[in-house]
Amino acid sequence: MSEVPPQPDQTQGAPHPREAHLIGQTAAQSAFLDAFNSARLHHAWMISGPRGVGKATLAWKIARFLLATPDDDGGMFAPAPPTSLDINDDHPVARRLTALSEPRLFLLRRPYDEKTERLKTDITVDEVRRMKSFFSLSAADGGRRVAIVDSLDEMNPSAANALLKLLEEPPPKVTFLLITHQPARLLPTIRSRCRELRLGPLDAGDLSDALTAAGGNVAPEDRTALAELAGGSVGRAFELTNLDGLRLYQSLIDLLGGLPRLDRTRMQTLAEAASGKGAEAQFDLIIALIDLFLARTARAAALGGLAPDAAGGEGALIGRLAANPAHARPWAELAQALGNKARRGRAVNLDPAALVMDMLLAIESGAQSMPRAAS
Repeated sequence: MSEVPPQPDQTQGAPHPREAHLIGQTAAQSAFLDAFNSARLHHAWMISGPRGVGKATLAWKIARFLLATPDDDGGMFAPAPPTSLDINDDHPVARRLTALSEPRLFLLRRPYDEKTERLKTDITVDEVRRMKSFFSLSAADGGRRVAIVDSLDEMNPSAANALLKLLEEPPPKVTFLLITHQPARLLPTIRSRCRELRLGPLDAGDLSDALTAAGGNVAPEDRTALAELAGGSVGRAFELTNLDGLRLYQSLIDLLGGLPRLDRTRMQTLAEAASGKGAEAQFDLIIALIDLFLARTARAAALGGLAPDAAGGEGALIGRLAANPAHARPWAELAQALGNKARRGRAVNLDPAALVMDMLLAIESGAQSMPRAAS
């Protein structure tokens, strides 16, 4: 067994959200602080938005704030209402949370299976029962307690139903911080019992600042391209940075620039980059970048243009492929078909190079079927 089990709520290469500093998302922070200061603190907060935009970081920031901020007893010497959620890193609560030793916090996430030496695929009902037992005990100081669930999307049906019962009859002085990437797929009854904090993608400046603060390094000239490819997600930006994703996307654009006919040698070079021992992450990234290119092409056709470019020559290429609004649907359908094919290929362990080659050939065929777009 590995000495340090992997953490399911941490992006590889990035600090854990409990150790990160939140950048941006001021509207969500203000909404929570306003509710706190006006004594309208809901018992369950659903923190939603795309992956990697700071949802877990916000949850940990709120947890620090709630556990470090004393109750207002209404006396004349009560402190002034807080003006931010910031808590100093040297505060005892902050140190305990970083060490995962805070007795008033319960972290619910996918558990590590000691037998298989792997993370379990979902959050089970047994984990929710552990949380219920934890909160059935009285807090040592009678103060606030917090539960972070990261994420709701990883709960199996039994776990989701068990959580719903807790939300229907919440323990006293417990605040639930529930993270979700796809709120529309959750039980409506869970959503109805939560107040939502919706987080949006970060802009290029905030994304670059967040990446730098988390230990990444972005050249000024790469900020816009990284923001475009990462979709405003710090987690995705980390993956792109660690795997040299900007260079890889440029190689893909250079190859596709030959449409409606692709250079077979360059196709083979790109496909071989996805194969071999230890190339799983590279394979996943190539598949994601192909999907992203097709999505950007379909969107450009629908909207009549796309800016800014995420790679040199991308705008001119997409301009040819998406010159007609009628091409939006075929490119979107191709993106969906190739995405399904990639998932099936992974499931049956299809040769990665062969799968990438098939996807590139499908794009070539798609471009040739739309001569005015690819001329």
